[in-house]
Amino acid sequence: MISTPLAGIGLLLVIIGVFSVMAYTVSLQTQEIGIRTALGAQQASILKMILAKGASLLAVGIVIGLLASYGLTRFLASQIWGVSVTDPLTFASVATIVLTVGLSACLLPAHRAAQSDPLVALRYE
Repeated sequence: MISTPLAGIGLLLVIIGVFSVMAYTVSLQTQEIGIRTALGAQQASILKMILAKGASLLAVGIVIGLLASYGLTRFLASQIWGVSVTDPLTFASVATIVLTVGLSACLLPAHRAAQSDPLVALRYE
């Protein structure tokens, strides 16, 4: 039962981290997004571009996390009761939850970028 609040805090850190990195990445690409929009890019293509970058960031993080947690199975064996340390269902469900929550955290910066005015974006410094 003590792991539930810790898991919630970890998930909150995932949300904050992914949102912050994506917001910063989108702010660095403001002029590029403005040029793409001015040249006729659709909002859907800009949204897909930003979500693809977020998905790749999440995929790298999930792979590193899965490898690290699989590598620490001896330590985890003494901490987890009732679940196999290498339970594939647990690993898959955690990866799915992190991916879903992470992509949801990417949606706000992606939506902002897709809605940006090209003239304002081109003047952005």
